[in-house]
Amino acid sequence: MATAQASQPVKDHPLVVTAVLSLVGYVLVLGTFAGIVDVFPEISDRTVILLSDAIALVNSAALLSLLVGWRYIRRGAVRKHRAAMLTAFGLISLFLVLYLTKVGGGFEKAIVIESGQFLGAYAGPVRIAYLAMLAVHILLSVLAVPVVLYPVVLGLTHSPSELTETAHAQVGRIAVLSWSLSLFLGIVTYFMLNHVYSWVPRGEAAGTLVVLLAIPAGGLSSAGPSPSEREEEN
Repeated sequence: MATAQASQPVKDHPLVVTAVLSLVGYVLVLGTFAGIVDVFPEISDRTVILLSDAIALVNSAALLSLLVGWRYIRRGAVRKHRAAMLTAFGLISLFLVLYLTKVGGGFEKAIVIESGQFLGAYAGPVRIAYLAMLAVHILLSVLAVPVVLYPVVLGLTHSPSELTETAHAQVGRIAVLSWSLSLFLGIVTYFMLNHVYSWVPRGEAAGTLVVLLAIPAGGLSSAGPSPSEREEEN
């Protein structure tokens, strides 16, 4: 009996495994942001943009897989549910690799709402709404890590009949809700940042942000010709 238990440490200690995996994930993300985990090659601005688009596609596919998996378990299709949820987990793991590559080798973006853009006259409220959605997205992403990992660990180490005796279903419901909302808000903020409004590298061009927000469209032209234009005129 002791031998059998020793051969299944993951199954016997799912909470410990979840805690270790969560800690590894947190260290990777926080270490990359802080510049401590410096293992990612420097990438070009174009690659950062391509990765942003790829991340949005991966997150969309993950959200779809997650909702399909939830629908399958509601119908009692356990095998299809398992396949859909593992697909979603694989996609979110791919997201993590792409995201850390973008942040570690490139940069993060800051939104810029210019005059003439959609609801540009309400730049303040729009910015607040964007930042609020982004904050909820990030908070849920952080909090959801152990909540998502725990039912995955249980699902990979227990048979369907054994899962009924665990907290897989209860925790799984919370995981689906938090994970889905986080992914949805991430997709919405992606479209706002990349396809509705403009952006600049975060932490850079702070003066440009102030100018873009303070000077109305066409205001720069009233300041007279630039030095290069004056040279051409001379």
